[in-house]
Amino acid sequence: MKTVVVYESMYGNTHQVAECIGEAARARGEAVVVPVAGASAEVLEGADVLIVGGPTHVHGMASAMSRKGAMLDAPKKHLQLDPDADGLGLREWFEQLASAPSRHAVAFDTRYDGPVGFTGRASKSISKRLRQHGFSMLAEPESFLVDKGNHLVDGETDRARRWATEVLEGV
Repeated sequence: MKTVVVYESMYGNTHQVAECIGEAARARGEAVVVPVAGASAEVLEGADVLIVGGPTHVHGMASAMSRKGAMLDAPKKHLQLDPDADGLGLREWFEQLASAPSRHAVAFDTRYDGPVGFTGRASKSISKRLRQHGFSMLAEPESFLVDKGNHLVDGETDRARRWATEVLEGV
């Protein structure tokens, strides 16, 4: 089974979760973890499962404007940008995604630790876009939590591995 994990990450949290998901997927076969800018048709070709994740910005998926704001805020907040932060985002990627390169997909996000009504969830929008492109969703969208210092909450990387294992068992 081939799993492709596509992520958008500004400060590295979503990237870290994507890598953990990829580790779990490798226990079931081939797994490729790629930033959204590298998620070409060639990379997606032959995928049995597509797992897509991004950070939650302004209650939903990041936009060009919110990514620019995050880049400007990084030095002020003493945060380091992910090496792949500058470039194509999930919104733009979905606009150029022609059709479902695989049958199954699932969405995840990273968001602040708090009630969803206050934080929002990018994974809900990601899941909706995946369905619009013809994917069958394997599970409900999942959120992985970040603290106020913009670091993953303790235990979230282990939870990401467990979540991926459970999702992929259904394939």
